[in-house]
Amino acid sequence: MVVIRLARGGAKKRPFYNIVVADSRERRDGRFIERLGFYNPMAAGAEQPLRVAIDRVTYWAGVGAQLSPTVARLVDQAKKAA
Repeated sequence: MVVIRLARGGAKKRPFYNIVVADSRERRDGRFIERLGFYNPMAAGAEQPLRVAIDRVTYWAGVGAQLSPTVARLVDQAKKAA
């Protein structure tokens, strides 16, 4: 199964997440098919906290990819902001 989920990056105590399309059997931060955006919960000042390619999320959901609950919440948040 193909899933759209978060892959963690960044340093210790400074998380940064990439929103990726990956096979569900791959590790959390392992190989992925496509990067759809990012989420930076530590964004401050002029930094952008969230960027999502809504058109690509719609495409992948249309061909059967499952969104994780957190990614679904972030995509809804991005749609409201756009």
